[in-house]
Amino acid sequence: MFSLFFINRPIFAKVVSILIMLVGLIALLVLPVEEYPEIAPPSVTVSANYTGGSASVVAESVTKPLEKQINGVEGMIYMDSTSGSDGSSNINIYFKSGYDLDIAAVDIQNRVAVAMPTLPESVKINGVKTVKKSSSMIQILTVSSDNDMHDALFLSNFAGINVIEELKQVDGVSDVMNFGEKKYSMRIWLEPNKLSTLKLTIPEVANAIRAQNVQAALGTIGSPPMASSNMFQYTVTAKTRLSTATEFENIIVKQNSDGSQIKLKDVARVELGAENYGWYAKFNDKPSALLGISQIPGSNSLEVANGVTEKIEELSSRFPEGLEIKPTYDTTTFIKLSIEEVMYTLIEALILVLIVVFFFLQSFRATIIPAVAIPVSLIGTFAILLSLGFSINILTLFGLILAIGIVVDDAIIVVENVEANLERNPNMTPLDASIQAMKEVSTPIISTTSVLMAVFVPVTFIPGISGTLYQQFASTIAFSVFISAIVALTLSPALAVTVLKRRSNKDKNILFKKFDDGLNGFKVYYKKMLFFIIKKWYIFIAIFMGLLYSTYFIFSVLPVGFVPDEDKGNLIASVILQPGTSLEANEKISREISSIITETKGVADILEIGAYNLISGVVDTSATTMFIVLDDWSEREEPELEITALLTTLKNKLSHIEEANIMIMGIPSIPGISAVGGFEYKLRNLQSTSLREFEEVTNKFIAELNKDERIMYAYTTFNSNYPQFYLDIDREKIYKLNIDIGDVFTVLQTYLGSMYVNDFNKFGNVYRVYLQADQAFREKKNDISSFYVKNKKDEMVPLSAFVKIERQSGPSVITHFNSLQSISINGLHNIQGGFSSTDAITAMEELSDKFLSEKEYSYEWAGMALQEKEAGNAAAYVFALSLIFVFLFLSAQYESWIMPLMIMIPIPVVFLGALGANMFAGLMNNTYTQIGLILLIGMSCKNAILIIEFAKDLREQGSSIVDSAINASLLRLRAILMTIFAFLLGILPLVFATGPGAAARQSLGTAVFGGMLASTVLTLFFTPLLFVLLQRLRERNSKEVINENK
Repeated sequence: MFSLFFINRPIFAKVVSILIMLVGLIALLVLPVEEYPEIAPPSVTVSANYTGGSASVVAESVTKPLEKQINGVEGMIYMDSTSGSDGSSNINIYFKSGYDLDIAAVDIQNRVAVAMPTLPESVKINGVKTVKKSSSMIQILTVSSDNDMHDALFLSNFAGINVIEELKQVDGVSDVMNFGEKKYSMRIWLEPNKLSTLKLTIPEVANAIRAQNVQAALGTIGSPPMASSNMFQYTVTAKTRLSTATEFENIIVKQNSDGSQIKLKDVARVELGAENYGWYAKFNDKPSALLGISQIPGSNSLEVANGVTEKIEELSSRFPEGLEIKPTYDTTTFIKLSIEEVMYTLIEALILVLIVVFFFLQSFRATIIPAVAIPVSLIGTFAILLSLGFSINILTLFGLILAIGIVVDDAIIVVENVEANLERNPNMTPLDASIQAMKEVSTPIISTTSVLMAVFVPVTFIPGISGTLYQQFASTIAFSVFISAIVALTLSPALAVTVLKRRSNKDKNILFKKFDDGLNGFKVYYKKMLFFIIKKWYIFIAIFMGLLYSTYFIFSVLPVGFVPDEDKGNLIASVILQPGTSLEANEKISREISSIITETKGVADILEIGAYNLISGVVDTSATTMFIVLDDWSEREEPELEITALLTTLKNKLSHIEEANIMIMGIPSIPGISAVGGFEYKLRNLQSTSLREFEEVTNKFIAELNKDERIMYAYTTFNSNYPQFYLDIDREKIYKLNIDIGDVFTVLQTYLGSMYVNDFNKFGNVYRVYLQADQAFREKKNDISSFYVKNKKDEMVPLSAFVKIERQSGPSVITHFNSLQSISINGLHNIQGGFSSTDAITAMEELSDKFLSEKEYSYEWAGMALQEKEAGNAAAYVFALSLIFVFLFLSAQYESWIMPLMIMIPIPVVFLGALGANMFAGLMNNTYTQIGLILLIGMSCKNAILIIEFAKDLREQGSSIVDSAINASLLRLRAILMTIFAFLLGILPLVFATGPGAAARQSLGTAVFGGMLASTVLTLFFTPLLFVLLQRLRERNSKEVINENK
């Protein structure tokens, strides 16, 4: 017998457990801590900028050439892109989970290099950036001031000069985005009327600036080779580049024949201004710099956030008085607190389990053994997690919490059997009792451990995000149970010899005696119930069949979701205004919205990014994004301050603002997959129909979606009605007037957009010089007619001579999905109506098939919705495979096809208990619930094996089938009740979880709790009946039939 060696050598047994704990503790110190393992698809972003370009121009001349080269890169899942009227082109490429992102980035960079020659010259000058970047930000830092002298221009540039580059050096930081950035620029505001009067052209002005604002290396004096023997060598310097507005004002643009000069200040206003005035950033309605921190995919967000915190503490000491930097919007706060909550739950579960064990064992000495076995099993698991490359995260911690009630079971079986032997046999010593007990329970311990591990084998074959979620949880439980079995076979019997002693009833206090009396009374009732159930077996089989149907019914009606929506302490508001809304009008409306949100109870802070569309990722004066920071969870315990209630409150309070379409969303439950919560649907244009027609189809489709009760709301930020002026240029007239058409476009681009000339140095940085018409000359459409262009005869010709201006409309953003023109539809499932994200996805697919032409349009899912779709029926396959694995294992163990059925037939009804508990609690059937169901397969079998194993032994010893079933049940009753109560109380902290991460804990805990209650009833009352019925069938078919009357 394996355990005999350790019983005879107790120090050896203790050394084995000490080594397991030491290795586990070392692993615990080095294991990374994070919310989830690396499950978000790794992504690479390619970004470029074509200054002054419209969305359609950017899409055709920048995005399309890049997409053509990037498309099909190895490992790619999908690719989406946005081309904005702000000149931006952003392409996001998503890869298979686990794909090497460094290789992906290099592959994409190589393909971008191939596309570079086909891009416009100004795009090449600006550069095309390729970065490994997560789709969501982990933090937004606010740089604010209580000094009115520190305006938005100062704060933005202070952050750019002193903060951003430092933050980019933090390990794990991919990018730092300066929202509302107003980067310093030398703005030369031209006066077109003066230029035309003086017959000056834009190229002449630009060339004068380039000639007189130049960076030059002037060489040295006394450098070798030289004829004389100089003692020193001198570097020659001079002021070459200009740095102040006054210096630029005095640039000589033209030298007249009479000796007079035309300086830049004669035709323009020069100031040190901002490169971009098109957006702004506020913190609680005050100008601020908002710095969005994106992490490198695969990096640990907690470690990145800690690194950022350390860096800003270091930087703060160098800040001017009144200036403050802090992480106002911080998604890692939820991660830290939710992990802390799970750790507290772990401790609570451990205490509750030990209380139950003590109450049943009624001895401090006996309780010591499971109290030692639990930490050895749990801490030892960390070593295996480290070797597998896992981390300490929500899933592994959930596994450890549930493992407490499982690993204690093996130690309880040993202790309970040793004490039973001592009680039944007065002449036995603790040594003899331990040896006898291990002969009896070694096989059940190995069997139940093997069954539990077999349940989780299929999980290792599941690909994608679902597989990762299942594997982290399953591996934790499987290995903790494996170590628990080792401890039960080695340490527990060794401790039993030295710790346990014979007890008499005189040693028991009144409470324990009453408890035992109650348990003995229940045993009498239990025995009568078993006789009745076996006698009236057909009634209970009928009841069981009804329960099976109920299981099918509840599976079909309980809403299915991917992961539960969590209260992450933050909300995001997307404000969409009328197309073409000016920045000033935007700011006025946004101020009203911000004020209402700030005054709402439960809201702590608000970060506002004016003229920025978070969903499309482009600067758009008709949009504003607001990050709403809520009060701490401890301050929002009232039902009306829960996140779903706050969403409704804010929606109602903002409903009267007719000028804006306001969508308020939660943060995605799993970070790094989507920028905002809810579903992300991509409608693709297969036939390249006009954008106007494509938009009409989309809007009709959205209208149908919003009629469906399963969808709370669906919307798109796409709009092709942005006001535009189309310039009808008469090319024949241009030719007759001896005008170079390129000069016409230069005039328009410079006056209405801007022209990058060259650079200047200031504050230790390099900034750009831009030419543009002053504000008064580009306010109205008729201003275009007053622009002049010089022809080849040196005459100034107004654009009105060959240009007609027509009003029309067009999009501010054009999006592609996998290189095809697309429109994104975002939305949220109807939470209050009891519908899940899966219901919303199903609704959209049903309506897509009904209203969209397959030849003209197709659709794809992205973000969380894509992951949910890919997960699909993975749970069903896992359940089926787990059942098959367990059945085959038990069949091999018992050398029987029938005995496994005694153990496994009740499992479907166990699912009824789990899903029924979720339905009663108002929870959905999500990934955490399904993880719990897989665990319940093993736990249900584990409990049944304890009865079937003993019943089988009694039958082989000559007892009748009925007596074997009943006596085995009575014999194992105390141990079963003890392990079940220990397990159930260990789960209770999950069931009643509150605070950060409570939704996930409740989903898992409630399902397992309900399932274990059902399993307890079935194990105690139905398993003995199954043994009787199936054992009779088994013996009837056996060649060696045991005499029933023997």
